Amino acid sequence: MKAEEILRRFEPKGITLEKMLDTALELYIGKDAEKIRERLKSLMLHYLKDVNVQALLMAALLIEENFKVKGDPVNLIADELIGINIAEYIGGKLALFNFFYYDTKKPGILKELPPFLDDAVGGFIAGCMTKLFEPMNFDSAETPSGGR
Repeated sequence: MKAEEILRRFEPKGITLEKMLDTALELYIGKDAEKIRERLKSLMLHYLKDVNVQALLMAALLIEENFKVKGDPVNLIADELIGINIAEYIGGKLALFNFFYYDTKKPGILKELPPFLDDAVGGFIAGCMTKLFEPMNFDSAETPSGGR
């Protein structure tokens, strides 16, 4: 599946690449936000092509469409597990802390999304932001370390 296909499936839910970038940068503290945005965009597009990320994002979408819960009950943790797994798959263990930061603050579109999608998208954003600031740094002309 291509990155564009995943984005097309998420668009009816109000999830676009631009909104994910806006959400990611809402919590960014630093200089050169536009440069960071472009690097993050390349990284996000890279990971949207990854079959494992696609599977977890699609699982969240399908659960949201086919499993109804009222609000975001405290005892529902499956949504958190999806978000955590996406974040850690992309950004390693450090991304777990970033995931909880985004999950707690709920910037941008995260505050508008239902439980499974807010955590899946939050995990995706957290993983990509963590990966972006790894010591090796991601260059859009290169593949991130680990071959993923």
